[in-house]
Amino acid sequence: QVRLVESGGGLVQAGDSLRLSCSTSDGSFRNYAVAWFRQGPGKEREFVAGINRNSYVAQYKESVEGRFTISKDNARNTVYLQMNSLKPEDTGLYNCAAHRKITESIIQDFRGYDSWGTGTQVTVSS
Repeated sequence: QVRLVESGGGLVQAGDSLRLSCSTSDGSFRNYAVAWFRQGPGKEREFVAGINRNSYVAQYKESVEGRFTISKDNARNTVYLQMNSLKPEDTGLYNCAAHRKITESIIQDFRGYDSWGTGTQVTVSS
């Protein structure tokens, strides 16, 4: 398990951009696959984006495809989620999660992750 800290959320208008960061001081971060999940008001937690251990495979929730980009910088022990063209339905608490299972597949089920940050709030007004 690795300790994760998210930042970068805020209150923005539809069409704006934000970049979320998920950072750790763990020197073995390069061995972790990371994903972003979110939970909006009255909604269940959902997978947003994920990147595998080797950072050459990424997957996205269909509704954010083309607008969001996940990247992993092992040198900085940080994963980013660049969010462009934000929509009100993107509103939610965004958490990053990590695992170090030996797989190239992106796990979209939150139960597949054993390390979690406490979240950063993203609110998009119309």
